[in-house]
Formats: sequence, structure tokens, C-alpha cells
Amino acid sequence: MPRSGGASKASEQLSQPSSERVPCPDDRPDSEEEDSDTEIMEISDNGRYQKMIDQVSRDVPGIDAAHLAMDTEDGVEVVWNEVRYSSRKAVAASKEVLVKILKRLTEMQHPNIVNFMSFWHDKVSNQDRLVFITEHMTSGSLLHFLLKAKRPAAGKTSVSDKMWRRWCRQILSALSYLHKNDIVHGNLSLASIFIQHNGAVKIGSVSPDAIHEHVKTKQLEHKARLHYTAPEYAGNAPIGTSADIYSFGVCALEMLNLELLAEGRGVVRREDIDNTLSKLRPERRQQFIAECLYEEPAKRPLASLFIKHPCTSGGV
Repeated sequence: MPRSGGASKASEQLSQPSSERVPCPDDRPDSEEEDSDTEIMEISDNGRYQKMIDQVSRDVPGIDAAHLAMDTEDGVEVVWNEVRYSSRKAVAASKEVLVKILKRLTEMQHPNIVNFMSFWHDKVSNQDRLVFITEHMTSGSLLHFLLKAKRPAAGKTSVSDKMWRRWCRQILSALSYLHKNDIVHGNLSLASIFIQHNGAVKIGSVSPDAIHEHVKTKQLEHKARLHYTAPEYAGNAPIGTSADIYSFGVCALEMLNLELLAEGRGVVRREDIDNTLSKLRPERRQQFIAECLYEEPAKRPLASLFIKHPCTSGGV
């Protein structure tokens, strides 16, 4: 069975091109015995992770492919995520910083962040590739959950106050943890927030600045997600943690007005966001979100401080 790049938890070095990969079969065999073998597309160099043919539904900018995989050491399903770099120049420019950040992510543990288990670099068809292994969130994204929950005819156009406060606290707690470790998520949206069976949420698909050029390009291909992107991404200024606060503000607003969800109806414009925000009540909650959406990054609040805001701690 072909092997992919090295996958130890502290995979700091870029590996040499991996051996030839197993092509995806056009027709899946009928017998269960054959099926269990041919479903394996790749195996990591250390043999721990087996990439399966089944793809995971991840409509997340910056992630080119996400496959179900098996962690043969712990006996659990995980997700094999792939990012294809647009050029070798992009890899060379980001290598040192990227490895440092990714190694740090494998060492982090937080109840509201999807576990980042391993990573490595390799080449596929002479194209540089980053592979990272993450926890498998079986309940799907918050976006898909809210789209199912949206029932305008029945007056269901927002989540409950209790659920909204709980989710806001959990997302802010995760962002605060990342920001204290000098990591900008860079990819926050309802599609990169995952809900668990107990109703708690975890944020995933962290896209550190080192690969943000790639992610930014992919975001242009997902116009329905552009409204999550902070205004400073349009310029050449350094991106800081306040960019995540802007994205959080959009997520918080969408949870309170499910009609704003972009799925299936094109681009959400800034004027759509402003119009929705102007109608939001009570005013304290309106101001809470408005502070996240300031055009100037320096005016946006810190995640660690906003967790204690009256809107998320109980009263509104």
C-alpha cells in the first residue's frame, strides 16, 4: 500500500515526494471483503493514518479536500484534510512559520476547538501539499444545523437566547485561547464551527497566516462566505486577531437572524448585514455585535474580554 508523508505528531520537516498513490477506483467492488481493502486510498508514512475514499462534507474555504480516515493506533475515525499550494514560492515563504504554528496546534487542547492531531508536507503530481489530521465531528457544521432549523413559516428565524449565549461564550473561549497563543484562526464561519451531540460547539479549520494567501484565494471561489472576511483582508496590512472578532460578529448576527444565511441565495453584502443589525433588539445586543463589526480593527474588542459581556453571561 502506498505511503504518504511522515505523520508523527511533531512533524517539523518537509518530506520528500511520497510514492505513487493508489488511484480512486471507478467502480466499487460488490463484496465486503474487497470493499474494505480498496476503500483505502493512502497510508501515512508511519502507517498510523489510512485515508479512505469517503469524502467528508466540508464547505470550508482553504481546504481543498477532506476525507474520512482511520487512526489505526487509537482505533477511531479522523479527518484527513488537504491543502494544495498554488506555487512553490508560497511554500518556501511560509515553511518556517507554518511548521512552528502547526506544531503548536498539535499540542493544544481546548474543549471548544477541534483536535489537531498531526500534519506533514509532501508532493502529489509534483504539486506541494499540506496534510493535517483532525478530529472527526460527526454531527456536522453549525451552518447545516441552522439551515435545517430555519422555518420562517413557523416563525423559526433565530436560535433561542439561551443557545445563542452559550454558543457565543464557547466560540469566544476558543478564540481567546488561540489568540493568547498568537494564532489567528483566519477562517471562521458557520461552516467551520461544528456542533456536537451534546449541543456544544467546536471551531475547526484553523488557517494560520502562513497559508492565508492560499486561503484568501480559495475564499474568492466561495463568494457566499466572503461576508465573514474582515475588511482589512482587502489591503496589504498585517492581519491580527481582531479579524477573527469581525468574523465572530457575523456568525453571532446570523444565529439571531437565520434569514441572513447565505446558503443558496448568493452573496451577503455589507449593507445586508447593516440592515439586519439595525433591526436587532434589544439595543444592548445590537451594540455587542456592532462592536465586533467595526471597520477599524483596533476598535474591535478582545475575545477574552467579550466572554464576560452581559449579552453572553446571562442578561441581554
